[in-house]
Amino acid sequence: MRSIITRFTSTNKLIASILVISTITLTGCDKSAQQGAMPPPVVQYIKVPDKEVGDYHEFIARTAAVDKVQIRARVEGFIDKRAFVEGGQVKKGALLFEIDPKPYIASLQKAKADLASSKAGLIKASKDLKRSKELFKEGYISQADLDAQTSTKDQALAAVEAARAATETARLNLSYTRIKAPFSGKVGKARYSVGNLVGPTSEPLVTLTSVDPIYVNFQVTENQLLNYEQSTLKQHGKSKDNQYTLNLRLPTGFSYDHQGKLNFFDTAISKTTGTLNLRASFPNPEHLLYPGLYVTLIAESKDKHLQPVIPQSAVQENQQGYFVIVIDDNNIAKDREVKLGRRIGPMWVVSQGIKPGEKLAVGGLQKIKINAPVIPKIVRVNLETGAIIESSPKSGGA
Repeated sequence: MRSIITRFTSTNKLIASILVISTITLTGCDKSAQQGAMPPPVVQYIKVPDKEVGDYHEFIARTAAVDKVQIRARVEGFIDKRAFVEGGQVKKGALLFEIDPKPYIASLQKAKADLASSKAGLIKASKDLKRSKELFKEGYISQADLDAQTSTKDQALAAVEAARAATETARLNLSYTRIKAPFSGKVGKARYSVGNLVGPTSEPLVTLTSVDPIYVNFQVTENQLLNYEQSTLKQHGKSKDNQYTLNLRLPTGFSYDHQGKLNFFDTAISKTTGTLNLRASFPNPEHLLYPGLYVTLIAESKDKHLQPVIPQSAVQENQQGYFVIVIDDNNIAKDREVKLGRRIGPMWVVSQGIKPGEKLAVGGLQKIKINAPVIPKIVRVNLETGAIIESSPKSGGA
């Protein structure tokens, strides 16, 4: 009996020891788990700003010269002088070519002499007619003699007019030996050199192209045209051509510094393309734009309304489209699909998916787990550069 009691007591002590060891082990594991848990990541965010943005359209467009002319010789002769640099800029009225003027100077001098002779003949014929009229009154000459003298005077007058016309023609031909620029622009490559014989039937001597201002031609669809007409009628009571500001984006991706004005609507929509041809005029004082350049014409309505804008760096893309990460009131990260509109510098205009004032994650995006908590840290973004600003608010930030 004593042996049984001793074994029972030993067994209880063993069980108690195992329970104590298990409790210590479990307590140690809990402490290790608590020490290994990662805190939520720190995420930079901005409050989504808004900006006044108008209705926006982009068109593929092409530049064209306002004026372009092929310079030709109007009289025949040898080229004595070429007064421009190929590819250079010339002013209106600047000398381009000079054709040997000596034959035309001689022709003008002869024409002047013929005119002087004709005038002298007219004076004599006029005096003879005056005397003949007096003699006819006294009966010394017949009517036929008087008629003949009258005809002689009329012929002398006609000869004066012919000589005067010949003189003017000779003067014009002499002036044509100095070929001048009809407008300011750039000259191309000369086809003839000094010493070449040229004339009215020769090939063009050179091409002159105006560069400032410059035209930009583009097309709108019939739907775009009708939407524009209906919106302007609704807002202004009548159609207006200046309800949009026109800007250009160059092939380099940079914006052109000058705004344009719409100056031509075609009169009918094309039956083959269903589009209407339009034309805008842009200043080109720096001669940056060349005719034939493909550009993007950006038309934005002058009537604007507030829309949210977000930095491009905050936008991500997956198979479903574009999305951003927002932080809700409980500091939980959520993904949000967005529809993007136009780009304004480093910012995207958002047409759907986010509202001004919401918390948009812009930094530490790689640390975020969707539907997990984060530690939000507010920052600002410069609307002009897209740079994140952690210091005190500055002008241009949001």
